[in-house]
Amino acid sequence: MLGPIDDLRVLDLFAGSGALGIEALSRGAATATFVDSDGASIRAISDNLERIGLEAAVFRSDALAFLAGAQRHGERWNLVFVDPPYRLAHRLADDLSRLLEPVLGSGGRIVCESSHRQPLELAMPLITERRYGETVIAIHSATSTGDPNAS
Repeated sequence: MLGPIDDLRVLDLFAGSGALGIEALSRGAATATFVDSDGASIRAISDNLERIGLEAAVFRSDALAFLAGAQRHGERWNLVFVDPPYRLAHRLADDLSRLLEPVLGSGGRIVCESSHRQPLELAMPLITERRYGETVIAIHSATSTGDPNAS
């Protein structure tokens, strides 16, 4: 569904176990940054990375606060995974749309997972959307033309 991801900078928000970002690394992503507010999730991500011999940046932080800080520091990613708790997704949409745009590089994409009952509807161009049972996967693109290699 995503095509080649070789050499992309990946951000995994609401990372949980880190499965999405770890999969991206295993498929050739240049870097991955993992963000979750739960201590057990951060430990699981770190353990999973260590177990398979990969290195990545792992942050225990609220996703919105992390994005605000990343924007201030000029961070950019080419591919962002967003998988918030389903019950919160619809409430986060406006803030995520506002905060993701400045950290997304040119040609960047955002992959959102949410419930079809409370979808995460970003105010960004929709590339494609698929439904799998109760789950909706939506891929959005950036609306600006930032430098995908800026750090």
